[in-house]
Amino acid sequence: MDEPAEAARRLFAQECRFVLGAATLDGLPESSLPEVAFAGRSNVGKSSLINALTGRSTLARASNTPGRTRQINFFRLDDALMLVDLPGYGYARAAKREVAAWTRLVGDYLRGRPSLRRLMLLIDSRHGIKDSDRTLMEMLDGAAVSYQAVLTKIDKADRLAEIRDETAAELARHVAAHPELLVTSAQTGEGIPAAREAIAALAETRALR
Repeated sequence: MDEPAEAARRLFAQECRFVLGAATLDGLPESSLPEVAFAGRSNVGKSSLINALTGRSTLARASNTPGRTRQINFFRLDDALMLVDLPGYGYARAAKREVAAWTRLVGDYLRGRPSLRRLMLLIDSRHGIKDSDRTLMEMLDGAAVSYQAVLTKIDKADRLAEIRDETAAELARHVAAHPELLVTSAQTGEGIPAAREAIAALAETRALR
């Protein structure tokens, strides 16, 4: 195993604990650690991916009910990283006022968080990029927030190669998008080591020694 991959494996084998969930901007924790946030449409698999990355089945609450995550959840990975699970978007069953409040909270976090190193933008590999994803991508481009796309649920995708190529082509037109597209399955573990390596590269380097 090469050195970056082994460092990533060791990092994600360390303790990862829930810190808090914030429903308002004032409730966000102070953080001296680099932060990597996870965003995507409701039910895209954010919580499942966080659990797969950390090797813990119940760290982040996964649900088949879209829109369940209604706050920003923070998880501390050793003394190296803060993993941030953002509320899903693109689900309209909640009250419009509540959706607007979530949208403002997430937008304020993404635009004004100095410790945020990268947003991992999760995209369902069965469907590809949707208009709600594009809205977020345009906001991230405008705010100069670096983001990296992660195709999820590849074990369930019928047109993976086609969706991957379409997604990569669209990302290439966005200035804040990271050039590497990750493909993952929280169910089978495929792509998880590569995702760990990409995220570990953003960690507090002292913790990787």
